[in-house]
Amino acid sequence: MGTRGAVSISPAIIRHSSQLMAIATALLLAWGVGLFARDYWTPDEPREADIAWRMSWQTDKAVPSLAGEPFCEKPPLTYWLAGASMAWFGTDGWAARLPNFFYALITALCVGAIARRGGGPVAGVAAAAAISTFLLSYQTGIWLATDAPLVAAVSAALLGLYRGFYAPGRRERLLGYFLMHAALAAAFMAKSMAAFLVPAMAFAMLVAWERRWREPLRFECYAGVVLPLAVILTWVWFVYRGVDGPANLRVFFWNNLVGRFAAVPATGDLQYAAGHRNSPGKYLFELPLYLWPWTLLVLAAARRAWLDRGGGFESRRLVRFGAAAFLPALLLLSVAATARNIYLAPALPGAALLLGWWVEPTRGGTDAWDRRAVRATVVLLLAACLGAGMAMLPIGVDSQAAGRLGVRFFALAGVGIAAAIALAVHAWHSARRGVLLPALTGSLLAYCALLIGPASQAYDDVDTWQDLGQIGRAVARDTAGAPLLLFAPDETTRAFVDLYARRTPAAVAGPADAGAVARLNAALRGTPDARVLVQLPGRVLRPALQPLARRFGLDLRDTAPAVPDWLGSTSLRAAREYALPNGRRYVLLESAR
Repeated sequence: MGTRGAVSISPAIIRHSSQLMAIATALLLAWGVGLFARDYWTPDEPREADIAWRMSWQTDKAVPSLAGEPFCEKPPLTYWLAGASMAWFGTDGWAARLPNFFYALITALCVGAIARRGGGPVAGVAAAAAISTFLLSYQTGIWLATDAPLVAAVSAALLGLYRGFYAPGRRERLLGYFLMHAALAAAFMAKSMAAFLVPAMAFAMLVAWERRWREPLRFECYAGVVLPLAVILTWVWFVYRGVDGPANLRVFFWNNLVGRFAAVPATGDLQYAAGHRNSPGKYLFELPLYLWPWTLLVLAAARRAWLDRGGGFESRRLVRFGAAAFLPALLLLSVAATARNIYLAPALPGAALLLGWWVEPTRGGTDAWDRRAVRATVVLLLAACLGAGMAMLPIGVDSQAAGRLGVRFFALAGVGIAAAIALAVHAWHSARRGVLLPALTGSLLAYCALLIGPASQAYDDVDTWQDLGQIGRAVARDTAGAPLLLFAPDETTRAFVDLYARRTPAAVAGPADAGAVARLNAALRGTPDARVLVQLPGRVLRPALQPLARRFGLDLRDTAPAVPDWLGSTSLRAAREYALPNGRRYVLLESAR
């Protein structure tokens, strides 16, 4: 048989293809575990689930609603998509989070595409892997909230900005900026005007840094702006035409936007600047945690970028773009009135791009500092393996949890930890030999093994702590045929009662002080046979966790039924207590007469 015309495949291509397949598989499994292997967790997810469930059937699609009341914090894109999934597949957590899988995929592909254009194929893979596994971006991607679609849309907008800003011709520039505007329309519908923060400041910084003062004057830069304008104005019109439209628009655009950065006149529940207060240097102090486990690698990349600042202008394009996407947002958020780690998530593609630039073989791993950063990262991963093993111990000595979870729990968790250790050790030896790409690949796979193995089994146990559906269904049974009142409920309480008990009861607003008790008594005079659901302080921790909780000063309660300290000021008595292991506690009150 002749060999004429045969295609020769080099071993290097096969090796790189297998590594790419291993990375893609590990990332998909890590996303799948975080998205589909658990139920709704506090904070926020029960609230978001109730809003999405209501959006799946309510007639007004312009204004989200929580337990039947307008919820004007965010536009409705997240709730449209999650609600559509829930309409098809039910109200379980995996169904509501199904769109998040596509958000994570879009984010990885867009960030990887930018890095590939600016740094090469290895940079593209590294940047996509980094944005998928930074602790903050991973948490954002697997959490049911408006931030996951925001990050995906901002990543797509940054890809459009990169293509448009560095386009060789007019057609490419027009397509790039059009992609940017289309993505910004989606980003706005996910999280309002905050969507423009990262792309707008990145564009301004690039114009100043590269002294391209004519770029903002180009026709192509604005040709696509009609798309987000049309989307935004159409949505605003539908909100305005709805019930309490002007008041809802004020909350959307004034309280929830300006009120995040400065205190504005508003009632207590609309004074967003009062919660999550910022402090000087908060984001800088917490940044290493946001970038974990690749913090030291990002530092090595920043060091390399600084040392190579005299290099070629074109070769450092990706560094400038990554810095423009990350640094202005970090500085602006540092002076805002409110601060939550999730606010920085849309800027993380910038850090991932810098890391991708550094990993590309022609730039990264060229001196001892780079090798030390890789080895230190491997040490951190080995410490994480040890921590994961120790975290399994309280469950192992808890006979109730161990009996419920069974052998599968310890087998899969043990296999995941063992695989992570083996991969980390391989990465360590590769780093010592100065072969950094296999070391980085091994480190990534080791981290994913932890996210897949022990994490997937821990989720089963944590689900019992967070099973608010159990309480909601029990409340529905115990209050069938009787009026129900919620006393000083938070958003989570209102959400799970609405979602699981299928009831929208009246509520006596908190805080639980003398004034609230007086309002409760007044409400009971009108409905003397009403049941009252009240959240109790503290948690009933399992015995294995109580010593650890005491060490950290957590609020503990024993397993005896508890009653609120203000109960004597009412005509009520405790009828039933609901308590999740290591979780929330509620008591149902009824008339003592």
